[in-house]
Amino acid sequence: MSFNIPRTEKKRVVIVGGGFGGLKLAQKLKKADFQVVLVDKNNYHQFLPLIYQVASAGMEPTSISFPFRKIFHKRKNFYFRLAEVRAIFPERNMIQTSIGKVSYDYLVFAAGTTSNFFGNKNVEEYAIPMKTVSEAMGLRNALLSNFERAVTCADEEEMHELLNVVIVGGGASGVEIAGAISEMKRFAIPQDYPDMDKNLLHIYLIEAADRLLAGMSPESSENALEALTKMGVEVKLHSKVVDYCDHKVILESGEEIPTRSFIWVSGVSAVDIGNMDHSWLGRGRRIKVDEFNRIIGSDNLFAIGDQCLMTSDSNFPNGHPQMAQPAIQQGELLAQNLVRLDRGEPMEPFRYNDLGSMATIGRNRAVAEFANMKLHGWFAWLIWLVVHLRSLLGIRNKVLVLLNWTWNYITYDYSMRLIIYARRAKEIIEREIREANCHWGEDVLGPKKDDET
Repeated sequence: MSFNIPRTEKKRVVIVGGGFGGLKLAQKLKKADFQVVLVDKNNYHQFLPLIYQVASAGMEPTSISFPFRKIFHKRKNFYFRLAEVRAIFPERNMIQTSIGKVSYDYLVFAAGTTSNFFGNKNVEEYAIPMKTVSEAMGLRNALLSNFERAVTCADEEEMHELLNVVIVGGGASGVEIAGAISEMKRFAIPQDYPDMDKNLLHIYLIEAADRLLAGMSPESSENALEALTKMGVEVKLHSKVVDYCDHKVILESGEEIPTRSFIWVSGVSAVDIGNMDHSWLGRGRRIKVDEFNRIIGSDNLFAIGDQCLMTSDSNFPNGHPQMAQPAIQQGELLAQNLVRLDRGEPMEPFRYNDLGSMATIGRNRAVAEFANMKLHGWFAWLIWLVVHLRSLLGIRNKVLVLLNWTWNYITYDYSMRLIIYARRAKEIIEREIREANCHWGEDVLGPKKDDET
């Protein structure tokens, strides 16, 4: 298998990852004189700020996903390839992927992050992460399946395990999924499961630090804590999860919470590239870059977004927050800098323009911070709705999400409570790819050619 992309006189920019940064970079290179190749393990862009709504059965996955080929279907000199990067060979200006190898003139890593389980194998095996659309759908299936089993369960101990939901991580994702499940308990459970006492459903939010939303102000943290407590969420601060065994979450204090709905949103680490030079990596396995997002010590290698660590920005000496806005702004500037670099002009250093941060907690409840302004309650929730609706790709998705939100708000009903398990398709595809690349380990690069594709 190969990339099957013809070499032309245009220089080739290979972008690894189609998240917020990679997508913005590819879009901004539209008028540049480059051949652009986007590589991603999914064939769609995921709008991660709304992924918790998929996980809590409040929204269908297609509403926050948009196919790359649809986004770029009229673009010339653009190619998308569904693949995972396995290795990089900077001395050859080449990467190895799950479908073959491809050369580059400029390479940009924008693959984002993955869940960080901090080396705890039991947690990694049994916890349910929420970093991708597929993981969110898996979480939705697990929650709904546990509710179905609880209705027919005769064992009291198992009943507690099925109806205890434990969420680990007090960042925006943890706060949002805790609020969403609390609203399921209040509005959906009585409608769908009239023969089940909703008060048996307990929601725990566990955070090792001394407050929620550590990236926001103490005032916003306190508002979030107060709102969740009023919604019936039991928040445990100063509580570190050390293990998961026999359907029990075990805290450092020795406390055990029985559960079969163990949700892990406690930290991330940058996506790893198999043979990447360890000297390139910093905290959280993020790739160290200079003020131009260029990998330190290289000329044509770059990294943006959550996958990079830039310490040259005086306002963010420990690196930028791993959120959408830094990635978007870095992708936009890097597109300009690649053009400047190709022309032999000096590049412009990156300076992050902090537009604020926000988190929704539930109906009419949110916290938001912009410059010196801090908001909470209904007005913050309204701003959150507008900002996220505007940020979605595609008119169809915006309309569907707006209609869905309006319907849910008026009727107090969520209409996506489906348990759907995919069968065999993914395993078959992966097996065929492995068989097609069975020689990969014997000869990664093959003979050196001017045009490997």
